[in-house]
Amino acid sequence: MRTCVIFNPAARADKARHFRRHLDGIASRGALKATATPDDARRLAAEAVADGFELIVAAGGDGTVNEVLNGIGDAAGGFARARLGVLPLGTVNVFAREIGLPLRIDRAWETLQHGRERRLDLPCVEFSANGVRRRRYFVQLAGAGLDARAIELVTWPLKKKFGPLAYVIAGVKALRGRLPKITARGDGQTLTGELILIGNGRFYGGPLDIFPGADLSDGLMDVCVLPRANWLSLLRCVPGLLVRRKLPARAVHRFRASAVELTGDASASFELDGEWVGNLPATFSITREYLRVAVP
Repeated sequence: MRTCVIFNPAARADKARHFRRHLDGIASRGALKATATPDDARRLAAEAVADGFELIVAAGGDGTVNEVLNGIGDAAGGFARARLGVLPLGTVNVFAREIGLPLRIDRAWETLQHGRERRLDLPCVEFSANGVRRRRYFVQLAGAGLDARAIELVTWPLKKKFGPLAYVIAGVKALRGRLPKITARGDGQTLTGELILIGNGRFYGGPLDIFPGADLSDGLMDVCVLPRANWLSLLRCVPGLLVRRKLPARAVHRFRASAVELTGDASASFELDGEWVGNLPATFSITREYLRVAVP
């Protein structure tokens, strides 16, 4: 299988340095394409599909996975022509954990070479930016409200210094500001809150089982709503997250749907796969078992 690996040569985290030690071995079994500017991974992925590569590998974190995913989608017939692979080099690597991919680079690479293919549901979102209607795919999760604002505040120096704790620090900063109320509607159900999470898979923020009923291949998205995202409501969630890695059932409201609309005031924003994307309103939908992924 013709393999193309897309990576950021400027990344300086420990995993990235470890990855570079494997470059010669990877280059002997696939093509390497290095990014030079933001959004390069998306362009390179689309080009790789057009060039006939059958396995397009995102070497990075969940943000890089999202870029490569959308690049595959940009190519004509991309999801039919190529499968997505992941080499987990990021801070959290939620999607890699979700599909059971080894987090060690050498083992993950071997999995990509000898693993199997699985077809997963492919969610997408439609929204407007600068008066232009846009569509963007995501593979693991989306969030709005406190979640999106915290991600907007995370900087690369912060992630490099504190790792996953950087998101906690950014979340504390986000709590100091006003959080807009957001309404989620889907399949006849309506909920309103200050933190809305939409899951394709079970995990969020690493190993946290925020969507315990989620299934990557059931044609549904799991919606989790926290009515109030303040210090008191979040402190009530801490024991359950620390002990069981789950949100307490009494603290959140949930529903499942094949299509979800999020609305809020002009300041309400959303994220996809851990990357800030834009502002509401936004409409989410899902195509069942449309994405081909290399898994163990």
